[in-house]
Amino acid sequence: MKSALLLGIALAGLLPAETLQQGERDRAMSHLHVTRKMFLDSLEGVSAAQWAWKPSPEVWSVAEVAEHIALSEDMLMGLVKKVVAGPAATAEQKAEAKGKDEFVLKALVDRSKKAQAPEPLKPTNKWKTKEELIAAFKKSRDNTISYVQTTADDLRGHATPHPVFKQLDGYQWVLLISGHAERHILQLQEVKAMSGFPK
Repeated sequence: MKSALLLGIALAGLLPAETLQQGERDRAMSHLHVTRKMFLDSLEGVSAAQWAWKPSPEVWSVAEVAEHIALSEDMLMGLVKKVVAGPAATAEQKAEAKGKDEFVLKALVDRSKKAQAPEPLKPTNKWKTKEELIAAFKKSRDNTISYVQTTADDLRGHATPHPVFKQLDGYQWVLLISGHAERHILQLQEVKAMSGFPK
């Protein structure tokens, strides 16, 4: 009996991890494609003067918001890969993350709640031109979409806390990449609508 139990445990370790359901995969890719287009459309036709304009020293310019979006893509994707490479989520983590997909996407676009960007994601003029930044974003976002399209990682089986949303599983962190971009695209549009924005 004991040997049969040990054999069962050993075989369980060889079972493949659960991959995303096709509906989950499609939903994440669709949202990533939508926010990719939103970002590129929001920068279409932005002049050099509009790109650099700041309504006040403490408010980010279009360039700074765009840089924050581009910087965040790789950092968040790196976090997703680190999470899925780590230990499996506990039953408690899974229970806390369960059902948060829609909540994450909705909460992120609520611009009434402000947050400070962590130091590594604050803009420092990393890319010298709008074109360089757009090229970097496209490359990063295409890599994110490709990962979601092809990954066999068990995104639902791994979790780590978010400072605001608490426990999120790997799939929810992927949704957060896209939702975070949408949040700051809205911010970018707010800057463009401000009084004094160059014509």
